[in-house]
Amino acid sequence: MDFIKKNYEKIILSIVLLGLVGVAGFLPVLIANDQDQINEMKKTLTHPRVTALPDLDTSNQDAIMLRLKDTTPLDFSTTNRLFNPVTWQKDKNGNLIKIVTGNEVGAGAAVITKITPLYFEITLDNVITNEAVPRYEIAVEDQASAIPAQRRPEHHYISVGETSGILKLNDASDVKGPADAPTELDLILTDTGAQAVVSPGNPYRRVDGYTADLKYPPENFAANNLRVGAQLNFAGDEYNIIAIDENDVILLAQSNQKKYVLPYTP
Repeated sequence: MDFIKKNYEKIILSIVLLGLVGVAGFLPVLIANDQDQINEMKKTLTHPRVTALPDLDTSNQDAIMLRLKDTTPLDFSTTNRLFNPVTWQKDKNGNLIKIVTGNEVGAGAAVITKITPLYFEITLDNVITNEAVPRYEIAVEDQASAIPAQRRPEHHYISVGETSGILKLNDASDVKGPADAPTELDLILTDTGAQAVVSPGNPYRRVDGYTADLKYPPENFAANNLRVGAQLNFAGDEYNIIAIDENDVILLAQSNQKKYVLPYTP
């Protein structure tokens, strides 16, 4: 006991030192264990386990799309009277007519029976050889002219290097074959700059307009050879023809400026 009493401080110090040595010896194990835990946490955080999402349920949307494709048609034209009320119209005698399929009246019931093209035509009629140089007699016919007097053929006499009316024959190279019996003339149209090639029996021709024949069955009305600008009176209104082409005629009602396109079905 005396030894302990005399050396208890040394004993305590030795015990503390042994503890510190033990702790120092255990630290590498503790550090390694902590490092393993940290590495495991890093793997878990950076490479988490991903669970696949369940298949998207689009059954409701698919059902809606099927319903949209299988819609019930609604007839708002032949049977519906809310959006398409029955039309009644007076004929030329003042009688009211119920407008149904087959007895339509008005400009829409007019029928185009014929459309005829109007040509601009240049014809080589004759070669005059009793002069110093041959002269060529050429007929120009403008069937689409707005002035009736200008629709008849107009004769021009022209030699190489001359201009007559809208015709110009530049030089001898534009005359193919013998000058007194050409097989072809290459003329220039001065109003457009276009070339018009004519030869005996083969005129130059282009379509410059159309005329139309029209009938209106409800009033037994008919008119032929109508041109753009013609005025018509039928179905209780006045109409102007504002356009004609090879497929249809367009009428303009003077009462309300409404346009009617009448198709041509030969």
